[in-house]
Amino acid sequence: MIKDYRLTIFAVIVFTVIIIFGIKGAAQQHVKIEEQSSYLPLPLEGTSEQILYRKGYTVSYNKDTKLPNWVAWHLTAEHATGPYRRPGGAWHEDTQVATPRATIADYRDGKWSRGHMCPAGDNKWDADAMYESFFLTNCCPQDANLNSGDWNQIEMACRRWAEKFGDIYIVCGPILFNQEHETIGPNKVMVPEAFFKVVLCLNGEPKGIGFIRKNTDSSRRNDLYVNSISEIERITGMTFFPSLPKVISDSVKSLANLKDWDQNLFKHR
Repeated sequence: MIKDYRLTIFAVIVFTVIIIFGIKGAAQQHVKIEEQSSYLPLPLEGTSEQILYRKGYTVSYNKDTKLPNWVAWHLTAEHATGPYRRPGGAWHEDTQVATPRATIADYRDGKWSRGHMCPAGDNKWDADAMYESFFLTNCCPQDANLNSGDWNQIEMACRRWAEKFGDIYIVCGPILFNQEHETIGPNKVMVPEAFFKVVLCLNGEPKGIGFIRKNTDSSRRNDLYVNSISEIERITGMTFFPSLPKVISDSVKSLANLKDWDQNLFKHR
């Protein structure tokens, strides 16, 4: 009788522990999901959109343009560097999206480079993340000098900001200004007229900043391209960081001061 009683008590304890850890695990998963949803733009209206979740970023893919509408990621200080390098063969087409889709053949004439949206440099922390950064759904036709010049400078500055502040949230993508657009390759991948990038930091005093760069080889100083997040929302028709409390959202979206981010992190040529 005593033995059965002890077994019953033991079973109750084990069951209680399972419930507690199960609830804790569910809560952690909920926090993770909520965190991710907080920095993704609102769904787009009247625009083709397929959401693809990667290890290092999330992409809204447009089957009509064969481009991402936007790419979003949370860049931490730990993810700003790492040992992993670009994979063999580098770029590869994304079989998770329907054909016709961008392929290596579309870029063979060499007029436009393959420009990362979420850069490989932000994915050195993990081999799978690095590999996924080379999907062509994370790529746009980009002027080669812009790709290796001003756009790269902004990317490097973001990594330094992540290290300085602890973490930042980034959304970037192409801008299609014109009614008709140049296309490349047999799959007619559209060539953007410009690119946008918005950055949010919630550590310390919350702040936001945005950049717009025309898809040309100009190498002007990046601080001449600073825009508020609100202005980039107006230009793109997108809503960034929709889960922010209104008092914070109004502040970080309406103001953009490069001095708040340490403009010396830019290496002006």
